[in-house]
Amino acid sequence: MENNTETTEIEKEEVNTEAEAVEAAAEDNITELETEKKGDEYKEKYYYLAAEMQNMQKRFDKDKENILKYGNEKVLLDILDVVDNLERTLSFIKGDEDVKVKNIVVGLNMIEKMFMDSLGKHGLKPIEAMGKEFDPNFHEALSQLAVEGKENNMVHEVQQRGYTLNERVIRASKVIVVKND
Repeated sequence: MENNTETTEIEKEEVNTEAEAVEAAAEDNITELETEKKGDEYKEKYYYLAAEMQNMQKRFDKDKENILKYGNEKVLLDILDVVDNLERTLSFIKGDEDVKVKNIVVGLNMIEKMFMDSLGKHGLKPIEAMGKEFDPNFHEALSQLAVEGKENNMVHEVQQRGYTLNERVIRASKVIVVKND
């Protein structure tokens, strides 16, 4: 009987050893699965951050391009006030018959042309409005006027010239529009 008890204890030890081995293998598998799971989480986080970095770089590039393209808008708008005053002055003295005044008009016209050429080099262009159909994207209607022989919705008079900066309107033309009933 002693022999039987010893055999049973040996068998129990072998079973315990096998159970411990299976348990250790299971723990290894669990640890390996957890490690793989963490690895997958790290990969996902890496891909997410990489995509975020690309998006941020694209936004930065677009903002940089816009700053270069439209950054001088405020300065140009201030200069346009000077150009407007120059145009008003020219319109008042153009009809004068005095030779000296005519020479001044020629000089002021040259200055105006130089101004506009310089501003054009920086992307500023006047909006052509006179005789065109009213377009609210480029024109601001100050009033409507009945004019015989002209079509409705046509620009009859330009009160203040509008401008675009690199194809974007920075100041709409202020106009009077034909409205015949």
